[in-house]
Amino acid sequence: MIRVGLLGATGYMGGEALRVLLEHPEVDIVWATSRKAGRIEDYHPNLYGCNVKLIHPDDITACDVVFTALPTESTLAMVPPLLAMGSRLIDLGAAFRLKDKRTWEKVYQTEHNQWPLAEESVYGLSELHQSDIEKARLIANPGCFSSAAILAMAPLVKDNRVDLQRLVVNGISGTAGAGAELARAAHHPEIGNNLVAYNVVDHRHSYEMEQELSLLCGSDVAVHFTPVYAPITRGILSICHGFPTRPVTRDELLQHYRDFYAGHPFVRVYDVAKEAGAAWQYRPYPWVSAVAGSNYCFIGLDVDEIRGRVVVFSVLDSLGKGGAQVGVENMNLMFKLDRTLGLVPRGRHPA
Repeated sequence: MIRVGLLGATGYMGGEALRVLLEHPEVDIVWATSRKAGRIEDYHPNLYGCNVKLIHPDDITACDVVFTALPTESTLAMVPPLLAMGSRLIDLGAAFRLKDKRTWEKVYQTEHNQWPLAEESVYGLSELHQSDIEKARLIANPGCFSSAAILAMAPLVKDNRVDLQRLVVNGISGTAGAGAELARAAHHPEIGNNLVAYNVVDHRHSYEMEQELSLLCGSDVAVHFTPVYAPITRGILSICHGFPTRPVTRDELLQHYRDFYAGHPFVRVYDVAKEAGAAWQYRPYPWVSAVAGSNYCFIGLDVDEIRGRVVVFSVLDSLGKGGAQVGVENMNLMFKLDRTLGLVPRGRHPA
């Protein structure tokens, strides 16, 4: 059994990690932390009766692996002693995602006092870094918007199939991505029957997208990203636009995507034929509800052959493949388990 600890169990990301780990056949949850006294069901009613006891972070002990779901400054303080204990780490936050110190400190507006660990960490997107994840002791889980956009665009940038300076991404997110802390934009009377754009230029996840896509193609890329909150709870829809360097067809790109993600069980290319003569063409494109509660990412696409544009749609759960569940996938890889163990349930429909 893998002895697991969870730092920061009371937020949405920590709660999702617990929900999945409790059903994992090879996991023993040793501890979960909260700085405030209380029972786990006070924060996550769905975990009532699961016998997870919350402890203070000062009382933690060594585990085989620790998931961290903490604010960045707390993560930077907690990770070194945990590594010194011999624990491996999967950080569900942003402390180690970027590989350029100056960029990280500009984006997160604080000093990074554990930069050698950021350099050591592996970006936890298994479709791009599986072999490194298997050997790592510190995983930097991707941001939710980042995962959706990178998975959508990776097959296009790998072989320079699109203009690398004009990658346009519009991300639509459910409010769980804002976390459990109260915020006006995610408050139901404000977001209900509404769409809220925020940080419409220079969003911090843009830097993750550019970092990973640039590494993949060996050239600098520019991602023009704008996020929007929608009145749903879980899920992200990324609508990605690329401008091809040569004429392409939808069938050709679908085959390219199938080849690119062959052997990666949690990315499914949504290869649904168009309906001949349909005035309302929606069946060929994946729905957010199809992946809610799961570790899957569905990707669909289309090509505007007249105007020279590729549109790629990716959907995933911001707490699933965009968050805690991909952390469990990374844990499976780190401990030489079947990658899909504990993660095979499909999304709920209706969500």
